[in-house]
Amino acid sequence: MHTTTTIAVVGASGRMGRAVLDAARDPSSPCRAVLEVDAKTTDSQAVAAIDCVIDFSSSRGAIRAAHLATDHGAALLSCTTGLDDEARGAVQEAAKKICVMVAPNTSLGVAVARRLCRDAARLLGSEYAVDLIEHHHHRKIDAPSGTALALADAVRDGSGIPLPPSRIHSIRSGDTIGAHSVQFAGPFETIRIEHDAVSRQLFAVGALRLARWLHGRPAGLVTVDDWLDDRLRHQTGTP
Repeated sequence: MHTTTTIAVVGASGRMGRAVLDAARDPSSPCRAVLEVDAKTTDSQAVAAIDCVIDFSSSRGAIRAAHLATDHGAALLSCTTGLDDEARGAVQEAAKKICVMVAPNTSLGVAVARRLCRDAARLLGSEYAVDLIEHHHHRKIDAPSGTALALADAVRDGSGIPLPPSRIHSIRSGDTIGAHSVQFAGPFETIRIEHDAVSRQLFAVGALRLARWLHGRPAGLVTVDDWLDDRLRHQTGTP
């Protein structure tokens, strides 16, 4: 098994890009950053050995990340939310040649929360009304957040009924990193599944964990659920 995963970070000058680079510089990290890509970086600065490209940037940056990963035969971890159609197309096209994961949230806790939401929606059924509340800092542009949409998809997958946009409530204020709550309100009781991110380091460490998992996998589009299933198999010893 490979011992060190070399990464390129697209969006290296942004908050999350810097957090990923800081996490990769930790002596205990199994990942090593070999290329930091921002608007001033030219493609000629790319090194030969890249195992995974991690993208926390923009639609334009996501397209660049897809091309960079494809050119170097590296895996792609696309974490940018609010991608336009062109960027989504570039990411999906890349999956024909390399392993690609689209992860609007790289937190293990959020991955578990998504699974809990799916199971809750399936077990509770239409008798329970569902509301999703998400709160982010005032600088975040896209609303609902990518994580909120993923949680809404989990509810739909469980119940078979799409969550109407009117039941997704977005708040943009202050410096909140990310808080999500899915509420199931039924007769005489309310169930809430909540996740609060208290540091961006959570997502940085999570991105490195996913990059290491993606390294060496065959071409195709994989999901956080695939990673979660693999993690569960290793923990339980299931083949």
